[in-house]
Amino acid sequence: MVDFWIGRLLDKLDALGLRENTIVLFTSDHGFYFGEHDYFGKAEWVHDPEAEVSEESSLPEWLKESWLLTVERSPLYKELTNIPLMVRGPGLEPARTRAMTTAPDIAPTIMDLVGLGGVPPTMTGDSFGGVLDGGRQEQRSLVVSSWPLYLAKGEIITAVDSKARRIDNYMPLTVTTRERSLILGGPDDEPELYDLTRDPQERDNTWGAGPEGALLAEQALSFLEGVRTPEEYLAPRYEAVEKWRAVEKSA
Repeated sequence: MVDFWIGRLLDKLDALGLRENTIVLFTSDHGFYFGEHDYFGKAEWVHDPEAEVSEESSLPEWLKESWLLTVERSPLYKELTNIPLMVRGPGLEPARTRAMTTAPDIAPTIMDLVGLGGVPPTMTGDSFGGVLDGGRQEQRSLVVSSWPLYLAKGEIITAVDSKARRIDNYMPLTVTTRERSLILGGPDDEPELYDLTRDPQERDNTWGAGPEGALLAEQALSFLEGVRTPEEYLAPRYEAVEKWRAVEKSA
């Protein structure tokens, strides 16, 4: 169905003579679990009438505590993070690439493609226009995918359906490279490291097998520091790395 309607859109642009001055980007915000890793949907939600919230949480006035949904620990495996990105625009030849990119790169790419790449940027992303035109093969060596990093135990979020949801724990972030994926949560959650070349389904957690998981975590957290992520959101993740590195050494 998606292929059909995207095709109709592109055909209409062609029929209107707009192909040579129109850039089309197609992507998605996340994937969907259909039973992989024992999940269905995009998160694990449970009804918890007795849930408590932190004192500083901001709650809608109409909220009754009996309506609270609790979001349990919900890792982002590749079924959620590996999403489509297709671009069509003037001067771009049909091609496929395995270069990794991320949502913050989209706006700088659009500016680049329309000739505004020289405008001083106020965004944290980088244009992948060089990948699209074949000028280079790679965009990023690692990509961080995450729930909002401020989500911690007791916090409340309200989604587009206006239902308030209580967070049960630090929501894990996922670090992806071409060969590895790392899932890093809060101090109480053992990190997960997967060898994507040998274990593409992310079933065999190799965190304790060596130091590379901790090194990858530190690279990702340094990257997040570089894009001005508040220290209070990163501190629990640094604590998790140190705690579970110590567990690895003592094992």
